[in-house]
Amino acid sequence: MSNHKRNALSLALAVALSPVLAFAQSTTSTTATGQTGSAATNLDAVQVTGIRRGIENAIAVKQDATSVVEVISAEDIGKLPDVSIAESLARLPGLAAQRVAGRAQVISVRGLSPDFATTLLNGREVVSTGDNRSVEFDQYPSELVNGVTVYKTPDAALVGQGLSGTIDMQTARPLSFPDRVIAVSGRYQKSSLGEAAGVDEFGNRFSASYIDQFLDKTLGIAIGYAHSDNPIQENQVGLYEPWTTEHTDNGNRPGLAPGVAFSDGIKALRRTGNNKRDGVMATVQFRPSNSWTSTLDAFHTEAEQIDTANQFEVNLSNFNGGYTPGLLISNPQVNADGTFAGGTASGVYPLVRGMYNKREDKIDAFGWNNEFTFGNGVKLVADVNYSKATRDELNLENNLQLTPMPQLDTIGLVVNPNGFSQITPGLDYSNPDALFLTNTIYGSGYGKVPTVEDRLKGARVALTLPAPEGLSSVFADFDIGVNYADRQKDKTQAEGNILLGAQGDANIAADLQRDRVNLGFAGIGYIPAWNVPAAVERYMEFNPVTDLDYLIPKSWTVQEKITTAWLRANINTDIGVVGVRGNIGVQMQHADQSSQSNYFDRSRPDGQNVLPIDAGKTYNDWLPSLNLAFMFPHQQTLRFAAAKQVARPRVDQMRAGLEFGVDTATGRPGGSGGNPLLDPWRATALDLSYEKYFGERAYVAAAVFYKDLKSYVYTQSVDDYDFSDLLASYVPPPGMVAPVLQTGTFSSPQNGKGGTLRGLELTASLPLDMFTDALRGFGVQASATFNDSDIEILDPESASSVGSDPIALPGLSDRVYNFTAYFERNGFEARVSQRRRSDFIGEIGNFNGNRTLRYVVGENVTDAQVSYTFSDSSAMAGLTLLLQGTNLTNEPYRTYAGTTDRPLEYVEWGRTYMLGLNYKF
Repeated sequence: MSNHKRNALSLALAVALSPVLAFAQSTTSTTATGQTGSAATNLDAVQVTGIRRGIENAIAVKQDATSVVEVISAEDIGKLPDVSIAESLARLPGLAAQRVAGRAQVISVRGLSPDFATTLLNGREVVSTGDNRSVEFDQYPSELVNGVTVYKTPDAALVGQGLSGTIDMQTARPLSFPDRVIAVSGRYQKSSLGEAAGVDEFGNRFSASYIDQFLDKTLGIAIGYAHSDNPIQENQVGLYEPWTTEHTDNGNRPGLAPGVAFSDGIKALRRTGNNKRDGVMATVQFRPSNSWTSTLDAFHTEAEQIDTANQFEVNLSNFNGGYTPGLLISNPQVNADGTFAGGTASGVYPLVRGMYNKREDKIDAFGWNNEFTFGNGVKLVADVNYSKATRDELNLENNLQLTPMPQLDTIGLVVNPNGFSQITPGLDYSNPDALFLTNTIYGSGYGKVPTVEDRLKGARVALTLPAPEGLSSVFADFDIGVNYADRQKDKTQAEGNILLGAQGDANIAADLQRDRVNLGFAGIGYIPAWNVPAAVERYMEFNPVTDLDYLIPKSWTVQEKITTAWLRANINTDIGVVGVRGNIGVQMQHADQSSQSNYFDRSRPDGQNVLPIDAGKTYNDWLPSLNLAFMFPHQQTLRFAAAKQVARPRVDQMRAGLEFGVDTATGRPGGSGGNPLLDPWRATALDLSYEKYFGERAYVAAAVFYKDLKSYVYTQSVDDYDFSDLLASYVPPPGMVAPVLQTGTFSSPQNGKGGTLRGLELTASLPLDMFTDALRGFGVQASATFNDSDIEILDPESASSVGSDPIALPGLSDRVYNFTAYFERNGFEARVSQRRRSDFIGEIGNFNGNRTLRYVVGENVTDAQVSYTFSDSSAMAGLTLLLQGTNLTNEPYRTYAGTTDRPLEYVEWGRTYMLGLNYKF
């Protein structure tokens, strides 16, 4: 880190702490007069509700924690204010969200990509529907989550811990509630982008929760259900990757001078559809005595997303089906950086395409926990769990062109880095009768049917023993335990061309047509929209397979068997007037990982080409950790933490699937694929945090963290790779003279060089009546995170978008800000929240279904809510009416290639407005 950055961090820390320490000094003098105690007593007598209740509950958990944590607590059962738990997480200090389809979906903790964080549900690791282990949080309804704790520092007994953080979502515990609770809620929503292609702009959400206690409050049940049906409305302009000078240097883009960076294609689309989600949670808790508590949890969520992108697309690579005249760029506009900014392209043959996606996700999680408390402080906990996730997906495309062939066009182009690029066609593409399903320049269509299944079963036993008398002045007790987790993830991906049926070229019939979509935002006007799967069924043939040479490696199984054992000593002592709490311990992880797949050997006879591959390894990690919380007078806490940490590699990086071949001219083998022999990411971490509390009403905090990553996993080309196992069955083809070599080049994920990551987090949660009674009811929550890293990685698989040079850590934003201002008084509540992050490298799924990286422009997303809750004395007691708005500034999602004047995507999801109510019996 440069000196000026260090000075900036030091200055920010000093600025943050100076008013806090001044306030603490004024509190000291107040305490000396004996006035503070009486004020605190009066405060405790006040019943806190609404926004303040959620904030104060979260502050209490944070203050009592022995680790550095961030906490979300629901204002009331089913009353987290966001659509999914992802939006709530994105408001926490040091956390940032990446939007997918307009929704916050994946979470970065402290500048590291989602790969480095793990997610727990009620303390247990959960499965995921993606190719990786990172959870897609938009699958978890906020109505069914009662709270979240984000552990930024680990301790020895935290099982399933991540390297950047551990996110533990908690559902309600019925015996923690004093009385029966019945709550219902409903929302009606509207997208500002309006109706398109027969899909309206309206959606809905509703939920119901029931919590009760029986048998003299020894038996409790909690049941919750949440449903949402949200419209998908999206406008997008995208340009092909890569932006490159290669083809202009070679003179292959007529009309452009050498050295001009150019994209070989552009598209504009309107995506429409619906995203439906249903979630159910149930908990049964039995506590016949203080010595035994048994808790059974069940959680189920399923989602169905169906959408169609109706798009206009132009290939600009001089590929128009071989017709003449070919491509010519006239009147080219080139900016100062040598990037193509606009012009006229003639000799092109545009397409009108329908891209259909149907995705069905299911997650089931079950857990049974038994806690036994014996005399003398001995406690035994036994826990078993099982979870399963499945994903079934169908991707279809239809390609239409004007006929009879060719119908070459002249297109006006304006590349806009800060808005929608403009495409002005010369021909009319609005008439569905003029467009035909045909063998276009991109064929007639293509389809995919990927499936994922993820299963995890585990068991845990933990024992708490009181500290021996000789150690009881320092240690409260000791925890020992063992956890076993057995996880298996399977993926298959059938694919194939969608071919024209026996009738040949076909115009899509009127009964399959939908309302035309307006691409006027991109300068095109109206284009047809139609029922893509129905068109495939009526006019085309689609027979996906998995046994083609390039598809075989896309099917794989990864297995992990992780045994975790720990010993933790819990510290509770005093040093003079300073209380000290915390823990010191060590965790041992034994990993047994393996993967099975197949590869295609072209040298073998037909029918014998597909051969199995099975590889894996075992290893141990010893992870010491220390957490100390020094509790100074006047509710000041200084925390220090040190630990060794690990994060398991991405599941898809551990796949055994590979492609392999031998250069018949040189005899040198080569290949690419996954790596079941990967070691985890490993790091050493240090944390220091200062927190000043004002009862449970408010706090300010400043924290610094440092992580030294010993290695980083990224794709590398390894020379002299030993191919002897694969070559054992290789048969040289007839006429091959060169001897077959045993070593060659293999490209796969490898453990490479790491580096350091460091950051500063500043946080404040303040009710403004602390300063003057005139601001009673007003309050703010604010945080700022500043990250810096010297880690640089290579990602050859994403070179077309991020380049072939070293890049910064994926997911790392140098700056992340969160701000919420609220008002709550006499039943009225209002809040405005803003989350902002600087540019970062994000992860998306490309057309091939593979992970790829792109530069993402920083975002500034603003949401707001106003509500009124009727008082207990009202005839409408228990009723809350509310109005919510999300993405109020219509913040776009933008990606680019290397520099912002080379855009890849500009996406608009619009604003969403919700009108609703909550009712609590």
